[in-house]
Amino acid sequence: MSAKKILMIIGDFVEDYEVMVPYQALTMVGHTVHAVCPGKRAGEKVRTAIHDFEGDQTYSEKPGHDFALTATFAGLTPEDYDALVIPGGRAPEYLRLDEKVLKVVRHFAAADKPIAAICHGAQLLSGAGVLKGRSCSAYPAVGPEVTNAGGVYAHIALDAAHVDGNLVTAPAWPAHPAWLAAFLKVLGTHIEP
Repeated sequence: MSAKKILMIIGDFVEDYEVMVPYQALTMVGHTVHAVCPGKRAGEKVRTAIHDFEGDQTYSEKPGHDFALTATFAGLTPEDYDALVIPGGRAPEYLRLDEKVLKVVRHFAAADKPIAAICHGAQLLSGAGVLKGRSCSAYPAVGPEVTNAGGVYAHIALDAAHVDGNLVTAPAWPAHPAWLAAFLKVLGTHIEP
């Protein structure tokens, strides 16, 4: 396996599991993961939120853990990275308003580099205008944004993943096993049992 350098774009109120689990799993298998947030530097923290499915009409939200950033967003060069991870939560809702973030997302799409987005992460993909003609899963409430951005919303089970070329997406954190396995495959990461 050739270790990859992966960029993870996050912000305050990113979904706790959707940042912690992929960060830890990708690091565990030998990849370097730089978690960045616009306006913050390496070592600073973002607040996370835990979204759960408790029988309500939508997810519930509770405070999560603080997550320490491992790199600084300002001055980063997307060409230095092999892949992009976009966790969900509320962060993508406001990060999609940041043109510098959208430019980074557009770089990965135009360069056909692996992109993994989960839950509300598809809001950054739609905001960047990179879904036209692509199929993509997301949290069901984000489905209309995928469609309005010219994409095809893949309605799949909450614990499933969807792959369209270099794009690996899933509806929510229950899909971590399928989503991470699919992303590792797209990355070319082989794990021996």
